[in-house]
Amino acid sequence: MYFSNKQIILGFLYNIGISLAGFALKCLTPFNDKIKLGVNGRKQTFNVLKTHLNNEDKTLWFHCASLGEYEQGLPVFKELRNYHKNHKIVLSFFSPSGYEIRKNTPVADVVVYLPLDTLKNASKFINMVKPELTIFVKYDIWPNILNTLKEKQLKAILISANFRANQSYFKFYGKKLKNALFAFDHIFTQNETSKKLLNSINYKNVTVTGDTRFDRVYSQLQQNNTLNFIETFKNNQLCVVAGSTWPEDEALLIDFINNTEHKNVKFIIAPHNIKANQINNLKEQLHPKTVLFTEKENSNLPNAQVFIINTIGILSKIYNYANIAYVGGAMGNTGLHNTLEPAVFGVPIIIGKNYDKFPEAADMINFGGMFSIANNQELSEILSKLITKSDFCNKAGSKNLNYIKNNKGAVIQILSYLRI
Repeated sequence: MYFSNKQIILGFLYNIGISLAGFALKCLTPFNDKIKLGVNGRKQTFNVLKTHLNNEDKTLWFHCASLGEYEQGLPVFKELRNYHKNHKIVLSFFSPSGYEIRKNTPVADVVVYLPLDTLKNASKFINMVKPELTIFVKYDIWPNILNTLKEKQLKAILISANFRANQSYFKFYGKKLKNALFAFDHIFTQNETSKKLLNSINYKNVTVTGDTRFDRVYSQLQQNNTLNFIETFKNNQLCVVAGSTWPEDEALLIDFINNTEHKNVKFIIAPHNIKANQINNLKEQLHPKTVLFTEKENSNLPNAQVFIINTIGILSKIYNYANIAYVGGAMGNTGLHNTLEPAVFGVPIIIGKNYDKFPEAADMINFGGMFSIANNQELSEILSKLITKSDFCNKAGSKNLNYIKNNKGAVIQILSYLRI
């Protein structure tokens, strides 16, 4: 009886917390455009579902927290899209950074914001979608929604899961979240550590398949990655591509570019934030001739040394032109961005110092294809070495490509479980 009462109390507190979070988000909408997009988008979710679904539809439901998880799940989504041609695919996001960029993706028939995880919303959402199969990617565990799926005996799996011992699932106070994991019929983890953590709470339906991102980035090699304007800019010279940079990254890059002796080296910078004032500030600090993506039609690209990409959606193709890559996010605390995208093109990669939560970065550093730096001097030393020693540069890049090849294959295992 004590256990049951405890569960009731924890559930009550969780539901109160979700309601308070919803109220707080509404209060913050006048001050934050991203929050406003999410709040307004969630208001439309049930109307969108009502418009696009009917009781006779067979459906699959894919859920991603944000854009990164979407890219992670995409190779699985595509296979299921091709196999289940008579099903409607519902794709949900929690974050505007995922929804706003992929709301027109061809992999889904309906794209919506996931409603807040109240009991009422969970019941309404599942009753409208009625998914034959639900796939969550990596995390974003919502207890009420998942428990509703379980109560209705609807199949659900979690793919590319990556757990850490300090997460709530494995603490005495995380009982509700822990129980939500048991709503999944099967969990596919990125590593053995995650499997052992699940086993420690007596969850047994788990398989270590690795990370589906390896399959996703490897498929990039089968695509057309040609960008004529990048070829024109590069002009057959050595090119350093700095992707998803933040101000902390850019400060180091600006110093190197402005003071480098390597005048024949080209630099492409693709900032994470492309707000006009920040882009203009970046351009003004660079001494060599610099061109913005939005100015390229009226510029002499071959004569420029720096090309700033103030648009989104093309970085994965731009990495195809890199001889050396710098990936942002790890000089500060915002989180390291996708290092697998440049790795698949067989180039050495430089990152900042804060990469503890990114096992693929630690792996590539250990294998000798990636280099972590903490200051201007360290960036200058490794970048100059990669620029001047082509053999060293090529060997480091090859190690990254081999790392991708050796770790792909998660998608095949997941599809085998699903019997397609």
